[in-house]
Amino acid sequence: MDAEHQYLSFRLGAEAFALGILSVREIIEYGGVTDVPMMPPCVRGVINLRGAVVPVLDLASRLGRGLSTIGRRSCIVIVEMGVAPEQQVIGLLVDGVNAVLDIEAGQIEPPPGFGAGLRNDFITGIGKVNGKFVIVINLETVLNVPEIAAMAGEGDPCNP
Repeated sequence: MDAEHQYLSFRLGAEAFALGILSVREIIEYGGVTDVPMMPPCVRGVINLRGAVVPVLDLASRLGRGLSTIGRRSCIVIVEMGVAPEQQVIGLLVDGVNAVLDIEAGQIEPPPGFGAGLRNDFITGIGKVNGKFVIVINLETVLNVPEIAAMAGEGDPCNP
């Protein structure tokens, strides 16, 4: 199976989500996060990743699910966005990584017009895997760094 049809599946609470494997650089254990003042609540802080400062975004909070509770399976998915020299490396706090799934384009339905409880632009689609649904995240809109940065002084800055 080619990589463009592979997705990393993970949990946020009881819900299953996925993101394209081509954006994933690595998965690391949760820890060593340094709080940064004046950041939106969905930005947990920064980590030192082999000498680079990498922001860590609480994905559940960004998706309007409230702050994640750190548990035994909590981890940080390191993703890369964009192309050099504007490439961004960002850590996503998730409740647990499940597996790499092969999802053909025909198995992904467009995002629903209502009822998913997420901004439609945050969803690429809904994948069907073994009779279960997995929400495929649109990383470009979820990780819109200027949007997140611009909201640092607002009431609920991570979920406008």
